[in-house]
Amino acid sequence: MVRIIWREASGREIAADVAPGTTLMRAALEQGVGGIRGECGGNLACATCHVLPDPAWIARLGPPSAPEDDLLDFLDDERRPESRLSCQITASEALDGLILTVPAP
Repeated sequence: MVRIIWREASGREIAADVAPGTTLMRAALEQGVGGIRGECGGNLACATCHVLPDPAWIARLGPPSAPEDDLLDFLDDERRPESRLSCQITASEALDGLILTVPAP
């Protein structure tokens, strides 16, 4: 299992053990993380699973794909350099301890 920590805009932290291969959007929905809606079901067709990875993790995540990068331009909130869609991040042992902030809408 991979330990992931979400920080909601309210300041509440949710930590969960996530099975490798699970998208972090799916895991966030299962954990009831506020601010993650995943309206497209993880099909890279919306931007309702926006997260801000802790800067220490950016290199491990790598850059967003071209389609994800394009979709990040349509966020309801402000796009930041570290912005990612959690449907495009898959849990793996390399991400054990990852911290994701859910921005305020």
